[in-house]
Amino acid sequence: MVIIIFVIMLFKERVNSFIKEKKLLTTDDKVLVALSGGADSVALLRVLLSLGYTCEAAHCNFHLRGEESNRDEQFVRSLCESLHVRLSVADFNSAQYATEHHLSIEMAAREQRYQWFDSLRQAEGYSAIAVAHHRNDSVETFLLNLIRGTGINGLRGIPVRNGSIIRPLLNVSREDILDFLQSLGQTYVTDSTNLQDEFMRNKIRLDILPMMKEMNPSVFESISETANYLSATADVYNKSIQESRKRVLIQDDDDQKIINIPSLMAETSPTAVLFEILYPLGFNSAQISAIYSQLEGQSGKVFSNARWTVLHNREQLQITLNEKIQSSVPQLDMFFAWKDEHFKVVPNPNIAYLDAEHIQIPITVRKWERGDKFVPFGMTGTKNISDYLTDRKYSLFEKENQYVACSGDQIIWVIGERIDNRFRITDKTQRILILQKKSN
Repeated sequence: MVIIIFVIMLFKERVNSFIKEKKLLTTDDKVLVALSGGADSVALLRVLLSLGYTCEAAHCNFHLRGEESNRDEQFVRSLCESLHVRLSVADFNSAQYATEHHLSIEMAAREQRYQWFDSLRQAEGYSAIAVAHHRNDSVETFLLNLIRGTGINGLRGIPVRNGSIIRPLLNVSREDILDFLQSLGQTYVTDSTNLQDEFMRNKIRLDILPMMKEMNPSVFESISETANYLSATADVYNKSIQESRKRVLIQDDDDQKIINIPSLMAETSPTAVLFEILYPLGFNSAQISAIYSQLEGQSGKVFSNARWTVLHNREQLQITLNEKIQSSVPQLDMFFAWKDEHFKVVPNPNIAYLDAEHIQIPITVRKWERGDKFVPFGMTGTKNISDYLTDRKYSLFEKENQYVACSGDQIIWVIGERIDNRFRITDKTQRILILQKKSN
């Protein structure tokens, strides 16, 4: 009995000290506990209640494990009823969400879970959302990122706080949690997929870490201390990277970023700066190395992932959201005007003034094609549109999204650029066709 009481008190004291040290909660806070029914989340709820915090719980049923999912929900309902804790439950169709948003089912469930938690927080006024990640989870994340390849930020482990999300159990181990629950006589449910050696994280948990523990019984503590040290180091590193970003990024928008290559190469560690710009956009270490290795090579190389495309365009790296690359067909307004003393040409690249007598209606709009030629305004000879766009220093993206307006088989306007000189207004022009590109 004495040992049982000691285990409970020790666990509570460690969690309480961690909460105070990290300033996660105050006694006046109302906490939403993410409750799956597994050992970790059950221990989180029990310890927070025992420390005097006002707790309510939220449970997600993703219906991914058949009867086992329903079993978990029923367990959570019974537990909250016995503890007199208010419970919110939501059902999700993660498979459908994953298909609609082009995500893995795991990522879809994660997005749904945290979006719902945050909506509850805002609606009910919770101070924080407590989730049950513990020290073992942080160590597994450290190793998982190390195996996949990452920068210093990926070796910080799991953060104690991320916005309204807090993790009060990060300084206790899985073994500590199980001992605490056993001492309380508290049951929990087990997700059978966690016992299957089929996912990378489970391989780390079931194979790699036990082997490492044989070599070093304190491996969890050692890796945790290393992650904590790297976390502090990363703060210094990130400050330097932010200064470098300001120096090398000509443009840094949500849908496009442009790196000045000479400025990048002048940095103390251009590879590190490039990594920290591209890695958060989903490019892996191998892709980033390939991009860096060709910076001094021929312009025009393209690298893509599911969301972004990187183009080496002369002295720039243009990083563009794929959705932006696929531009829509420009819409044109068409007007006619008589050429008289009241008519005046207003210079504007999005307006074309043409001799209406030489134009066949209807006007068609299409992307330019290889072999297309026109006579640029002010010139007498024909020019390939490809050469014209190259002379204008258009990037590959800009070239691919260039449209032309046609009268029959003839190009009359490279939209936004130049009209064909053969269709210009002359002294003999009587009626004028005005084409105006609609703004997006």
